Amino acid sequence: MSLIQFIKSKTFLKQIVIAFVGLVVFVFVVMKWLNISTNHDQKIEVPNLEKMSLNEVEKTLKELDLRLFVIDSASYNPDYPKKSVIDQDPEPGDFVKENRKIYLTLNPSGYRNVEVPNVFGKTKRQVTSQLSSIGFKISNNPIYVSDIAKDVVRGLRFNGKDLKAGDKIPKNSVITLKLGDGKGTGRYTESK
Repeated sequence: MSLIQFIKSKTFLKQIVIAFVGLVVFVFVVMKWLNISTNHDQKIEVPNLEKMSLNEVEKTLKELDLRLFVIDSASYNPDYPKKSVIDQDPEPGDFVKENRKIYLTLNPSGYRNVEVPNVFGKTKRQVTSQLSSIGFKISNNPIYVSDIAKDVVRGLRFNGKDLKAGDKIPKNSVITLKLGDGKGTGRYTESK
């Protein structure tokens, strides 16, 4: 029997029809299974979790059959309560399926500590710029000490205590500059 005669035979045609019907049934079963297993028509609207505490978030997401995952904490933002949600992914109003993870960014409980740089002997302008750039605030009421150089930094104070290079204080703290008054006769020496 030649190949052409075999292709024209009833046995081959029956096998082709059986294979085609089997393929159609298989595709139909797979499509139905995917619809059921992926919850195709299900939509859960993601709530706005901003400014909520972690306990409130857990309760809210549990009621909606969603899961939470804390990915990070941001820089401290005083506009938000401590340890509350600052950002979330997916965004509020997006639609997701049940058991979906909601990724959260939390507000830390306070500003992180920043190391005080060595600013002794620099001008007020240089130090103000340097300290502001790393997140400190400068008091409008400097302390003047007797020194030959006017407006040269002779020390830093925070909460009534003298600071030295390497000390760590919270970011956004108000630092008072100790400046030379320009009237002294000798050089001011930093107290250790």
